[in-house]
Amino acid sequence: MIGERRATLATVTAMRFTLRQLEYFVAAADAGSVTDAAQNIPVAQSSVSAAISQLEAALGVQLLIRHHAQGISPTAEGRQFLARARALLRDADELERFASELTAELSGTLHLGCLVTLAPLVTPRLGQSFREQHPEVSVDLVEAGQDDLVAGLRSGKLSVALTYDLALTGDLTFAPLASLPPRACFAAGHPLAAQETVTMEQLAAEPLVLLDLPHSRDYFRALFAAAGVEPAVAHRSVHPEVIRTMVANDFGYTIINARPRVDVALDGRPLVTRPIAGDARPMIMGLARLDALRPTRLVEAFEQHARAAIASGAVAGLGDGA
Repeated sequence: MIGERRATLATVTAMRFTLRQLEYFVAAADAGSVTDAAQNIPVAQSSVSAAISQLEAALGVQLLIRHHAQGISPTAEGRQFLARARALLRDADELERFASELTAELSGTLHLGCLVTLAPLVTPRLGQSFREQHPEVSVDLVEAGQDDLVAGLRSGKLSVALTYDLALTGDLTFAPLASLPPRACFAAGHPLAAQETVTMEQLAAEPLVLLDLPHSRDYFRALFAAAGVEPAVAHRSVHPEVIRTMVANDFGYTIINARPRVDVALDGRPLVTRPIAGDARPMIMGLARLDALRPTRLVEAFEQHARAAIASGAVAGLGDGA
């Protein structure tokens, strides 16, 4: 057995050839002429002839029949070897492309959509830290509502979108990144702000300043419906910072999922956030993309970056929900 292995090893060692020799042999066999093969590659005719001769010498088999003034044709052994050589060259090309993907620097433009309520809290930091890791990449940030984000993904204008798991259709793939439970937000002097937690029943008795965006308002109403109560909507706005400033000025309370690190409204008035007791459904934040479109290396790299950044606590707005 040992002797057979040594004999096999010696045979393999003796049968050394290069991918270049295989390439020239396949090119000549396909062209039916060493001259034509040399012109197609292009290299000197002598290089092709020498490579094929070296290959035949290494194998100990004649691969081609040389016809005077009529080109070449493969022998029976040459035809068998030709099929294997083509397969090996294809595998070598695949391996080279794979190696290039592993080592090549990311470049290009990431067209990143973000839900308008998350955009000021999450995407600038994520986008900038991603660019710091990959200087050849540019990030095009687009903030929009959920329906516009979905339309952007379907049209190809967006590579990927950072959003919530609200009204996502079956043609989209969603990769969860963080679970964000709802919290009640009050002016600092509000009576409920002094409690450790609040209930949906307590909130239903207070005036609500509602974030009046499609899907968001449905989510908030569903929280109350699950508790068997109705909200007392006193004011509405589509702008989160307007809502925060209204709350800080005692217009009522609001409910948030992504929580800014600074509990202060734009006018400087303080805010207080409190957890909501019970099993209120959280918002799941993640990355959505078109399922039919294979993710690029750029999109895959951004998802890995976002996941790592959120897990490390480096992204504002997510509180302890990551």
